[in-house]
Amino acid sequence: MTDIAIRVENLSKLYRIGKAQRRHDTLRDAIVDAFKRFNVKTFKRSNVPTGDDTIWALKDVSFEVPRGEVLGIIGRNGAGKSTLLKILSRITEPTSGRAIVNGRVGSLLEVGTGFHPELTGRENIYLNGAILGMKKAEIQRKFDEIVAFAEIEQFLDTPVKHYSSGMYVRLAFAVAAHLEPEILLVDEVLAVGDAQFQKKCLGKMGDVAKEGRTVLFVSHNMAAVQRLCRQAILLDQGILSAIGGVVEVMNTYLHRGESYSLHWTRSSPPKKDAYIESVSLRDSNGNPIDYVTTATRLAVVVQFVVRRPFRNLRLTVGLVGPRDEDIFDTFPEDGGLAMPTDVGKYRATVHLPAGILMAQPYGIKAGLWLPQEGVLDHMGKPCFWVYEASSPGNSASGGRIGLLTLPCRWSLEQIDGTVDDV
Repeated sequence: MTDIAIRVENLSKLYRIGKAQRRHDTLRDAIVDAFKRFNVKTFKRSNVPTGDDTIWALKDVSFEVPRGEVLGIIGRNGAGKSTLLKILSRITEPTSGRAIVNGRVGSLLEVGTGFHPELTGRENIYLNGAILGMKKAEIQRKFDEIVAFAEIEQFLDTPVKHYSSGMYVRLAFAVAAHLEPEILLVDEVLAVGDAQFQKKCLGKMGDVAKEGRTVLFVSHNMAAVQRLCRQAILLDQGILSAIGGVVEVMNTYLHRGESYSLHWTRSSPPKKDAYIESVSLRDSNGNPIDYVTTATRLAVVVQFVVRRPFRNLRLTVGLVGPRDEDIFDTFPEDGGLAMPTDVGKYRATVHLPAGILMAQPYGIKAGLWLPQEGVLDHMGKPCFWVYEASSPGNSASGGRIGLLTLPCRWSLEQIDGTVDDV
């Protein structure tokens, strides 16, 4: 058996913009059209249609995925990530080039792919297993495990057309991961599920990888990609732009400015005596930044407005973790500062040292309140991602766990030069 699970050679896919697919009136038309498309794809590449009404979703993409590798596929919207997985899943055909897939493939693409809406959840489990070439006894052996993972036992005998998108995803992922495909293809569809289920899925994909199966994972969640994958590829407008270690490829992606906004502003001022106008993340010098790494000296800047004098106005700034748990909060008084008592617009800045945040999502919490009256205003936990910066500790440990890292003083010395034999 070959050690290469997937080999992609000069793969390209061309789409016509704004034109419907050709419908065939007869079987002869379908055969003729298929022959023409085969001719174009294999022998007549120079005759591939071009012009303003066409777009290359993929263009001459080549790479290999060893068996047992977990490969992250990243890039902005429209980069060709989903098109690549659809070709590898045999849902669509390439315009030119080829993809060689050595093994049984389980795919989790957009919601609804691979399920028959009129069949029940139970029937769709057996249908998907049959499509993968599994015998009924094999499916029955995994059936209870699939249902337990998906947490849809109450709706197992309901047609899936009545499922919510979250239920659909839970069952689809459970089927794709538990029916023992040799290759698992997962698209951004996991974003539909809740945070707890996403964590559960990431854990299952890690288990699949440890069993020696191959995983291709498309996601905008950089923390999840970094946690799950060792290698990654970057697609940019259909072109393979970078390939290699996940941290290096992510840094290439982020340095191109493909990141989330780190400035949040209210669209209109609320009718309150004191309110938060904006929250932003900046570097230690107050300059705007495009992304945050574990090595960033970060400044949280809160701009707020006071419309009438206050005697005991308070400001809170803090962070929450990926499961909405409070990590810490701080107040101007911690820095020896007094809150204003006069009407005006103010800017408060909280400086965070480098090396304390983990590579994962965080939320900012900011609130104005009075000891006697309670909360006057708050900003609704805008989210940002922290990306891993290369460090000897991360390389040696294979990744860290927890919510924060703390600067610790270490000492290491030899206390005896001899040891007893065991």
